[in-house]
Amino acid sequence: MTGVRKYALDANIFIEAKRRYYAFALCPGFWQALVWHHKSGRLGSVDKVRKELEEGADELAKWVEDVLPSSFFASTNTPNVVGSFARMVSWVQSQPQFYPEAKAEFAAGTDGWLIAHAKANGLVVVTHEVLAPDAHKRVPIPNVCQAFGVNYVDTFRMLIELGTRFTWAPPT
Repeated sequence: MTGVRKYALDANIFIEAKRRYYAFALCPGFWQALVWHHKSGRLGSVDKVRKELEEGADELAKWVEDVLPSSFFASTNTPNVVGSFARMVSWVQSQPQFYPEAKAEFAAGTDGWLIAHAKANGLVVVTHEVLAPDAHKRVPIPNVCQAFGVNYVDTFRMLIELGTRFTWAPPT
């Protein structure tokens, strides 16, 4: 891929960061970096991820509402995204490895919309999920990305590619 890579973030990027390694009190720079890189045109997500994050009704939901620009979450209601999503759901339905419950969850969930948005807009999906060729109970994001030629990375690879650095400061 030539040019500057742009990223579409899965909900698990926010949720895992808040719960574990980039908690708001521990690493405020992570959250500031998300806003800064969005404003520079390098990353964002989709409306359905926003809805998922807001349903948490917690500190993360409040941050999404109070801090993130509304432009961070792109609409999935565009012809290219809807068409990509339909093709992805059809592909998932045709895969005998996935249980019917997994297929239904994918069709009704957020993941397919995120991947479809990335496909339609030439973005890299950022997720903590890993490729799982033998998955049955769930349709992993990387499996669909691979089938549709969509690049994917984890949070740490994205931060490295964006040139993000966090520095230590003594307690005040």
